[in-house]
Amino acid sequence: MATGPRLPSVAEIVELARGFGLALTEAESDAYQRLMGGALRAYRRIDELTEPLPAVGYPRDPGRRPTPEDNPYNAWYWRTTIEGAATGPLTGMRVGVKDAICVAGVPMMNGSRVLEGLVPTVDATVVTRLLDAGATIAGKTTSEDCSFSAGGHTATYGPVRNPRKPTHSPGGSSNGSAAALAAGDIELALGADQGGSIRIPAAWCGVVGLKPTHGLVPYTGCMAIDPSIDHVGPMANTVEDVARMLAVIAGPDPLDPRQRGVIPADYVHDYRPAIGKGVKGVRIATLKEGFGQSQWEDLGFWASEEVVDRKVRKAVRALEKAGAVVTEVSVPLHFDGARVLNALIVGGATEIMLKGNGLGAGWSGFYHTQMLETWGRWWRTRPDTLPATVKTVLLLGEHLHRTYQGRYYARAQNLRPLIRRAYDDVLAAHDVIVLPTVPFRAAPLPPSDCSIEATMVHAFHNNGNTPQFNVTGHPAISVPCGMEDGLPIGLMIVGRHFDDVTVLQVADAVEKIGDWKTW
Repeated sequence: MATGPRLPSVAEIVELARGFGLALTEAESDAYQRLMGGALRAYRRIDELTEPLPAVGYPRDPGRRPTPEDNPYNAWYWRTTIEGAATGPLTGMRVGVKDAICVAGVPMMNGSRVLEGLVPTVDATVVTRLLDAGATIAGKTTSEDCSFSAGGHTATYGPVRNPRKPTHSPGGSSNGSAAALAAGDIELALGADQGGSIRIPAAWCGVVGLKPTHGLVPYTGCMAIDPSIDHVGPMANTVEDVARMLAVIAGPDPLDPRQRGVIPADYVHDYRPAIGKGVKGVRIATLKEGFGQSQWEDLGFWASEEVVDRKVRKAVRALEKAGAVVTEVSVPLHFDGARVLNALIVGGATEIMLKGNGLGAGWSGFYHTQMLETWGRWWRTRPDTLPATVKTVLLLGEHLHRTYQGRYYARAQNLRPLIRRAYDDVLAAHDVIVLPTVPFRAAPLPPSDCSIEATMVHAFHNNGNTPQFNVTGHPAISVPCGMEDGLPIGLMIVGRHFDDVTVLQVADAVEKIGDWKTW
């Protein structure tokens, strides 16, 4: 039986006080110790009570680490076969689950040695829904280290290679999911997206990836960075399969606070009618600022490639010929949207993912205490194993918190309505906004011994167009629209909140233009 938390010694209380700038005498510390004793006895009862956990169904074994021969692109962290219901809309379809998402009884490390050794005791809500729909969980796909890179090169067991051109990046951080799809290992995959981590690898690997409207798909049981920007969503080789998967995983979950009071009562439950509907009469806005970008001096984003702009515009012209009404629009705040997301990531990851042990506090819902305890204890005892991306954020975030009392995170949160309204104004007169997912094609993977600076450049150089819609919460999908020199090009479609069905409708029309590999 648990004995409850230990009473700190007087010396420990003096040290704790010193950390807060409190100068306690020994007598004062002794008094505080006596006061703590009663409260800590109450905590013993907390340990004695049985903690209700989400039920886990379907027989399973822990699976295995794949051999290099079975994993040529390093797309998989772990392989297993967990069969879901005998019948359902996803029966016979294999799903790869990003390794930031819990699958009970299967090892999880979120790409990082910090978490290695964790075996979750619960399934994420999205995993339960997939199994209930008849899907088979084929394994955990490789994630970037702590899901904190869009470059594809930081995972503990080596970089994930792009199946289209293995010398090049697959994007990230849902890199394994995209690579496993492109390699033909699976039909469906789950990704998570806090700044582009579904859409960027989808674009660079030539698959389809949807960041749903924020709150539409429950995040319960997934490794969080900041609840205000956390998204989990479907990835597949076709828009139809993404729509089929979204219909299964979307919907209210009382355990996820991101959804409280957000999902409208009349939201669309079935997204498959979007398929084959065409785009006649659909009003498409091409976003001027998404094309022809120069190098971003402050955030280090790379400039646009002419071939990407050209192929995206060619796809838009094909949609126009199919009956869409196309207009170019300007949203100057597009550039500031990425800067706001940067402040949210730095502040949120420091206070919630790191100091808040991956969950933070102050919200009502399911707290995965096993993951909280493991992550919170291990990153503090293994801090040198954190990747350069997380160390940079931790150091910068703590500096900003101590020196400016969290001012910049707070201001970034307060600026969100301004950024959201800029796109909402466009979407009031148009059905969707279209732009390149990533302004340039996949870059070569950096060498394993590259510098900290090079690691950071390759981790975040491709975020020029995606993070804005984590700030605003609008649904956004990447669909292939061309290829050049063996490297795919993605077109991104953004829609109104909870109008994911129209986003899928337009993406399906792009897909039906023809074989994107020959465009």
